[in-house]
Amino acid sequence: MSQDKDPQSADILVPSTDPEKKKDESEKPKINGDAKGKGKGESEEVEISEEDLQLKTELEMLVERLKESDTNLYLPALESLRTLIKTSTSSMTSVPKPLKFLRPHYEELGQIREGWSDSLKEQKSLLASILSVLAMTYSDTGKRDTLFYRLLSQSTEAPGSWGHEYVRHLSSELGEEYNARFVGEEEHVNGHMNGEANGAAEKTSDRNYSVDQLRSLALELVDFNLKHNAEADAVDLLLELECIEQIVSRIDEKTWPRVCQYMVSCVPLLVPPDDVHFLRTASEIYAKFNRYPEALALAVRLNDRTLIRELYAAPTNPVMKKQLSYFLARAQIPLHWVHTAEDTEKEGDGPAPLQDEDTLLCLGNTKLSHHFRNFGKAVDVHEPRSVEDIYKTHLETTRTTHNADSARHNLASTFVNAFVNAGFGNDKLMVAAPEGQSWIYKNKEQGMLSATASIGLSMMWDSEAGIDFIDKYSYSSEENIKAGAFLAMGILHSGIRPDPDVAFALLEEHTMSKSLPLQISAINGIGIAYAGTCRADIRDLLLPHIADDANSMEVASMAALALGFVFVGSADEEIATGILRTLLERESTALDSEWTIFLVLALGLLFLGSQDTSEATLETLRAVEHEIGQTAEILVDVCSYAGTGNVLKVQKMLHLCAEHAAKEKKKKDDPKEPATEGASGTAAAPAEGDGDVAMGGESAQPASGDDAPASAPAASSIEAPVPPPPGEAEEDEEDEDEQVESKPLKHQAVATIGIALIAMGEEVGAEMALRQYQHLMTFGDPVIRKSVPLALGLISASNPQLSILDTLSKYSHDSDLEVAQNAIIAMGLVGAGTNNARLAQMLRQLAVYYYKEPDCFFIVRVAQGLVHMGKGTIGLNPFYHDGQVMSRTAVAGLLSVLVSFTNSKAFVLGSHHWMLYWLVTAMYPQFLITLNEQQEELATTVRVGQAVNTIGLAGTRMGISGFQTHQTPVRIATGERAELGTNEYFPYASVLEGLVILKKNEGYDAQDVQM
Repeated sequence: MSQDKDPQSADILVPSTDPEKKKDESEKPKINGDAKGKGKGESEEVEISEEDLQLKTELEMLVERLKESDTNLYLPALESLRTLIKTSTSSMTSVPKPLKFLRPHYEELGQIREGWSDSLKEQKSLLASILSVLAMTYSDTGKRDTLFYRLLSQSTEAPGSWGHEYVRHLSSELGEEYNARFVGEEEHVNGHMNGEANGAAEKTSDRNYSVDQLRSLALELVDFNLKHNAEADAVDLLLELECIEQIVSRIDEKTWPRVCQYMVSCVPLLVPPDDVHFLRTASEIYAKFNRYPEALALAVRLNDRTLIRELYAAPTNPVMKKQLSYFLARAQIPLHWVHTAEDTEKEGDGPAPLQDEDTLLCLGNTKLSHHFRNFGKAVDVHEPRSVEDIYKTHLETTRTTHNADSARHNLASTFVNAFVNAGFGNDKLMVAAPEGQSWIYKNKEQGMLSATASIGLSMMWDSEAGIDFIDKYSYSSEENIKAGAFLAMGILHSGIRPDPDVAFALLEEHTMSKSLPLQISAINGIGIAYAGTCRADIRDLLLPHIADDANSMEVASMAALALGFVFVGSADEEIATGILRTLLERESTALDSEWTIFLVLALGLLFLGSQDTSEATLETLRAVEHEIGQTAEILVDVCSYAGTGNVLKVQKMLHLCAEHAAKEKKKKDDPKEPATEGASGTAAAPAEGDGDVAMGGESAQPASGDDAPASAPAASSIEAPVPPPPGEAEEDEEDEDEQVESKPLKHQAVATIGIALIAMGEEVGAEMALRQYQHLMTFGDPVIRKSVPLALGLISASNPQLSILDTLSKYSHDSDLEVAQNAIIAMGLVGAGTNNARLAQMLRQLAVYYYKEPDCFFIVRVAQGLVHMGKGTIGLNPFYHDGQVMSRTAVAGLLSVLVSFTNSKAFVLGSHHWMLYWLVTAMYPQFLITLNEQQEELATTVRVGQAVNTIGLAGTRMGISGFQTHQTPVRIATGERAELGTNEYFPYASVLEGLVILKKNEGYDAQDVQM
């Protein structure tokens, strides 16, 4: 390459392009004064200092020595070149002087090396290393010479000895070469290599590196990066070369924390299977350095039963085992995954059993109620609150209590009372009501069911006292009260595993009841109580209800959904097969039932978070001829990738939402002409008078011949239909009797929610999804518009961001009441358990605004109860452990409620308002309680503030900002993080959240801290 054509040669002094005059002119450098007075056409030349001139002359002399015939001069000359390059000093923003001055000789040095004999092995190796460094100035050629000469040199010298920039450049070319070679092999195998690719292959035929060569060099660079605080670069390089597992053996005590933090933060941005490899590798690193809480958290994310079992059994410290048990109890991991009778028998005289009695209590989460009520007393919210404390009707501009004795108002008060006083067991409406003033009888029919079930919510997690209180209602002569008692038993045991197993024993026989309310309540009670347990006896009990054709779709769907709760994320083949058989064998009239949506939802919950495990099921669903098949396919797909942030799946859902339900026409003149396809949103030809197809300014008559438009609107375009011009209105009215109302695309509702389900696990994806929802609200069909608020409620549960609150507030005043109702319940979900004052004020205003709309008014009251859930101590956010782990049971409950609101008139606003209790599986206290090693509550100083992302930043950074100092127990809201205020104790857990055991620091001196 000639230097006058090289774009980088501007940095190098080139007085003349004439080769004969180059040397003479270089000896006579120009100074600034010589350039003055030159004409326009004469070039100005840059000054060279005497020191630079001397260096340039010396480098050229060394190059000349390499051309001489005396081979003894080669090695000293090369050593001098290497020394000058390595010791050159320069600023961080400019090219080192030796590289500048040697750049014109780059190609010449390459030819010199090729002319040497093979006997000069050491000299050729050293010159190749120098050429590798010089090749950085020729990086724009695309030949990757830096990598080529490095591998050609076969040098044992560490690449880092040539500097950080050389390592960075070599890493870049390594990744490019590996990707190019991998893609090239794929194209060659598939037979799609074009002429250009063949030409490139011929040019690089002498550069056929093996994968082992590339990876071996990469590992050298990784070692250098790890030693020089460039952990992110090391991880990125191994990711490009697909050997991330190699990093496990190369990290030490100083580098592993930053490596693991960076790897875990990268997971939402990776495509399968790289995301799984990263989680497994990070888990292995944590276990290597005895960081079992972090390792177990990643194993739970992977939902790997074998890995969970190995990590849980690894620590020998019994206190650490208890801390891991608290985490598994929060994740609702099945007990038989970590403890079975067979394990105890097999161990014999060997190691001690996996768990002692205290550890089993921690695994069962049976002390949760005790700790929660103590927490309530500590933060002064233990006293019960009345519904009037929540409504605050005295602040409303219009009195809304004239219908205070109506059944609808009483039903709303039932839910508000239950959600607000959940877990405290002392509400005045149900549990502590005066003798003879039972609130249950102030409700009608199914309202009595929900009122009785609310007792389970008030006494949640307190198995002993709750069973004694609820048991009397199970003998009631009133069927709805009895059914409510069964549902209350299930709610009471949600998230805990007491011994003995009371709930299953009491509800098992009633799942076969001939009374529909009793049967449905018993089935739902079991589903809520044993969510996530994967118990085989429950599968054997409920699976026959799905397969029995004599059962109604209501019973079959509720049985399937209960199994979906119990086996959430397990990909159980037996249950999946039973549901698929029902979808394939049931008659079309049965599948038309509104209850069928819960049948397919159950199928999706089975594969929640399992990613590609659902491929076989998706293939089978394509054989379902009924329209519910497409809804099932979407639900299984989005559930499989829940919380992953998978971009391709989000795009797929957006394409589905872009379809429009086209209006169909009855053809009188030409019956053979194909009709518009309402299911796909496309038309074979524009139909007469079809406003969704005809473009503005064009005739609504069928286009033919020269009058046909050049192009039809794309099926996937998100555009609002253009109304016909005024002159065509009469023509449309004439054909009105022939127009058939378009059928809504019901699958779009779950596709809309599915976008939020996939994106909610990753911040950037969640923000992008919010922008897409604005477009869907503007251009989407009604079925999409009423689903968008529900999706917003899912993507930000218990996390009241200001932008989302303002958006939902706007939607809550929509002219379409279904959109408004869903926006109101979404406001409740977004603010659940936060006591957000701004949101509470919004809901009070809505109570006045919808004073005369019974359904909207009911939803407003329920939303008010959700905002004050647990008096501000219980949340619904499915992500915990500093937002890194997703609770599958929480997602199952939230998703079920949202799906029911896609047809709220038939379910929640009808006679099935008890579906709101599915939220119980997502309810969990938002607290931090510190315990000593004897499991007793211990007050200590902590700082609580907004979580700050410090991954990849240099130095030791504070993980929180705007913190306040408190004494435990304290409340930890979504997006907040806690740190110990002093070094008096060491935590066994890596994340201060939930129940954390502390160890006393024997070397702590309080007086030293005060000084």
